[in-house]
Amino acid sequence: MSLLAVPDAVKAKAKERNIRVERMSVVPDREGLVELAGLVDAGKLAPHVAKAFPLDQAGAAPAFLATRPIGRSCLTV
Repeated sequence: MSLLAVPDAVKAKAKERNIRVERMSVVPDREGLVELAGLVDAGKLAPHVAKAFPLDQAGAAPAFLATRPIGRSCLTV
């Protein structure tokens, strides 16, 4: 999630692909997290995962993050 405004060029490119891009700011409290979970469950919000690392490969994650990928990385347990 970014706190920066979404550039018009990004919104236009997304619209060409029938994707809606919005800026969203959430205070990390229970109410906000429950709302986010509801959006995910309803299929209205999908986090972009660039790469998931098995726990035994966690050491490779910092090198991957150094490449500044688009999306999140996570560990699977």
